[in-house]
Amino acid sequence: MVIKMEENFKVIENYLMVKMPEEVDHHKSVYISKMADDYIMKEGVGNVVFDFEDTRFMDSSGIGIIIGRYKKISYFGGKVFAINTDTRIKRTLMICGLHKVIEIME
Repeated sequence: MVIKMEENFKVIENYLMVKMPEEVDHHKSVYISKMADDYIMKEGVGNVVFDFEDTRFMDSSGIGIIIGRYKKISYFGGKVFAINTDTRIKRTLMICGLHKVIEIME
């Protein structure tokens, strides 16, 4: 089954919404990072929202996606948000300290 990743990126007002896949690993992280960067630069969005509703697995490359987009968007005064995090994803974000630089929404 092939999933079209472009459908997972939407710009709503000043927000780039990124629907994260079921598994976030190195192979997908390169693509997600590139697409998110393209949207940030071309659309001029001020904030990025990562939606983890469907995500069941995320390795360290997922953390890299978030840190990279945080560095880019915070340079322009924007914020990064994580929404729909299950217990495991939220715990991963907390352990690596991302809760100090991004907002994890309940």
